[in-house]
Amino acid sequence: MSLPTDPWTTFLDAFGRTDIPTITATELLLVVCVATALAIPRRSWRYVGLLATATHELGHAVAAVTSGQRLSGIRLRFDHSGTTTTYSRSKLATAWSCFWGYPVPALVGAAFAWCGFNGWGPAVIAASAVALAATLMFLRNAAGFLITTGAILGCIALIFLVPAAFAGHVTVILGLVLLVGAVRDLCKLTHVHLRRRDRLATSDAYLLYRATAVPSGVWILLFAALVAGSWLAAWQPISAILRQGA
Repeated sequence: MSLPTDPWTTFLDAFGRTDIPTITATELLLVVCVATALAIPRRSWRYVGLLATATHELGHAVAAVTSGQRLSGIRLRFDHSGTTTTYSRSKLATAWSCFWGYPVPALVGAAFAWCGFNGWGPAVIAASAVALAATLMFLRNAAGFLITTGAILGCIALIFLVPAAFAGHVTVILGLVLLVGAVRDLCKLTHVHLRRRDRLATSDAYLLYRATAVPSGVWILLFAALVAGSWLAAWQPISAILRQGA
């Protein structure tokens, strides 16, 4: 496959809507299998899961900026941990930005799945490239630059090398990977509160408790509700295709 002669025009065209992809039940099951193979095994999740980490921290960053806080920096690490440093005199604003970490991979995953099923696959990939590029100025460590740059290059490759008709399939796969990642991270967070309480200082739910006096369990339930709602939203087009194939 040859590269486009006018990359800038190709990139801008990606923001438009394409034909709605025709995804059969068999193709959908194959997509689910690919997403499962990427998101469940530890070996593959070691690398693919870095996308969920980047999305998690980007959620903190966007929430901080939209609530008027000063965003100091973002750090991503290869062990799937990350930190987003913000400054604010408002406890409410601090709690707001702290909350939007764990639910965001699920919300973004549901958005990716919806876009993939409705002809907006290339558009959401192009928008992701722009959003990731905007974070480069806030990254404060080498691992963060490598992870984010790799994700940007991946998005660009999908725009230039993957046919628009197939982009919906790829977007659905990425959406399901993020949705599974959100569940994995939520289980990991719950495990910290139940069995690894020596690591509570790294928990967003515990930090929210410190900022608001609302118990950590309440915040975990709110995280879980948003993750479950995202799965429900993503399941609607999936179930429709499965019913048609039955």
